[in-house]
Amino acid sequence: MNLHAGPGVAVRETPTATGPADYLLFLDGRACGVLEAKPEGTALSGVVRQGDEYTRAAPARYPAWANPLPFAYVSTGTETLFQDARDPQARPRRVFALHRPETLRAMLGAGSSLRARLATLPPLDPSRLRPCQAEAIAGVEASLAQGRPRALVSMATGAGKTYTACALTHRLLSPPVRMGRVLFLVDRANLGTQAKREFDAFTPGGAGLLFREEFTVQHLQGSTIDPSASVVISTVQRLYSVLRGQPFDDADDERGGFERAADDAERPVTYNAAIPPETFDLIIVDECHRSIYGNWRQVLEYFDAFLVGLTATPGRHTLGFFQQNMVSQYPFERSVADGVNVDFEVWRVRTEVGERGGTIPAGFTVPHRDKETRRRRLAALDDDMPYTAAQLNRSVENPNQIRTVLQAYRDALPTQLFPGRAEVPKTLIFCQSDSHAETVTEIAREVFDGDGRFAQKITYRATGRSGQELIQDFRADHLFRIATTVDMVATGTDIRPLEVLVFLRDVRSAQYFEQMRGRGARTILATDLQRATPSAERKDRFIIVDAVGVTDGIAAATSDVAREAFQALIGTVPFKSQHTPALPERPARRESRPTLDHSREAGPASGS
Repeated sequence: MNLHAGPGVAVRETPTATGPADYLLFLDGRACGVLEAKPEGTALSGVVRQGDEYTRAAPARYPAWANPLPFAYVSTGTETLFQDARDPQARPRRVFALHRPETLRAMLGAGSSLRARLATLPPLDPSRLRPCQAEAIAGVEASLAQGRPRALVSMATGAGKTYTACALTHRLLSPPVRMGRVLFLVDRANLGTQAKREFDAFTPGGAGLLFREEFTVQHLQGSTIDPSASVVISTVQRLYSVLRGQPFDDADDERGGFERAADDAERPVTYNAAIPPETFDLIIVDECHRSIYGNWRQVLEYFDAFLVGLTATPGRHTLGFFQQNMVSQYPFERSVADGVNVDFEVWRVRTEVGERGGTIPAGFTVPHRDKETRRRRLAALDDDMPYTAAQLNRSVENPNQIRTVLQAYRDALPTQLFPGRAEVPKTLIFCQSDSHAETVTEIAREVFDGDGRFAQKITYRATGRSGQELIQDFRADHLFRIATTVDMVATGTDIRPLEVLVFLRDVRSAQYFEQMRGRGARTILATDLQRATPSAERKDRFIIVDAVGVTDGIAAATSDVAREAFQALIGTVPFKSQHTPALPERPARRESRPTLDHSREAGPASGS
């Protein structure tokens, strides 16, 4: 038996005072733990105690790192539990695989376990934080100190979730905790770029250094994690491809997992020696929507790391995944009362076709267009073709209906919506598909007499420029007034000068609607707004132009009754903030509901 055959050696069937241990584990020639092996299918919860007993009965003839031995594993080969005796509350946790010897050496060299150090965090200085941010950090740190593996932060869009993550990460990377590496996980590339910019610019209170000057921040855009990186920012889809060792199409980084992954197949993960499970100590899941912890959850559970979720719209599945451990709640209503966000008004546009659908008469020649290639062919209808309002903009496009809505919006701007403005406010139009967005862009240029710069499409299939470049242009270019999109700008993206959201697509998810609505809620300094919209004085509200009834249905629950519905949803959550004031009475929201003459829509639709 050569205990120095390698940095890590496992000796089978080693006698101990309580019987033979399946494997006694040696690190650099000294015993450090045991591994108890069981047949596949064995329930391991009762086996942990057996492994723990072996750590206390290791033979005295072998040199050891500590007595009792610090590490105990129990495994069936398909399921593995790990326990560190140095934790304040030593209890087993699931790991994807045994740790590498180098990792165990680093754990022992730190002098105490990570969970023990998490209980020694100094008090938080809230002077550079909003109250909601300080509350969130305190809640997460209390959860980590208790050894809870998952925590959820609910914070209204625009309240500074990324800034909160920067402040939390800096505290955890610094002494006394000294975490090894943090993963900031996003589901879209432009959100990763946005996060990288905020981490780089973050200045910890009293440090005098930028975050990037203290710690290396890597925005993962290749297939290799920088060994010196303390923070890695990545999309979940890119990280999965890296784990699998598969080539990755950069365009896939622009397609968010929230919208596209509901029907995707399960994504299996296998051990990758280049990126072992101990690569990260903490994973912060930004915009932690359902697909990330649905089909992508194998990526999260591969790593032996704490999970912290950030979202403005937690639902039942979100709460379930984070084990009902909501550590902070900051709803939209409170953010408006605090001046963190601006409130909104609904301008409801009703059209005959939009409300009831329509019929294309037999014999009428209509264009049929392929959604992917946009190739058109003309064909005469043999029979009448009725279509419902739900089919509008999905399987049937009616350009005249789109034109009617945009004309109504154009005509209302100087009279009802933004009197005195010399230009169209920054406007984002949510469309049903890339093909639909293309059609809406063309009609918007026609209705507003604008050029190619005035109205542009921002989707993952946009040509000529990347989606990130177009988003930056929309923020800064005062000639770029209207953007059409499907999902790319629907969640997380920060465009502060935005003042109007136009819904030409229905949204069946209240969570998703809340995310989309949040694009317009961001506050902005008057001087910054005037650089984007010169005739604007200030941003004190934003407008939702609803042409499909999205505010009439399930999404309405996220506005006026959000607090009541949300409290009913989380009634079993034990955490109760002692700093959350009662929500103030909100004034009745004004709502304009013009009913448009459907005669302006007479004309053929185009099938697709």
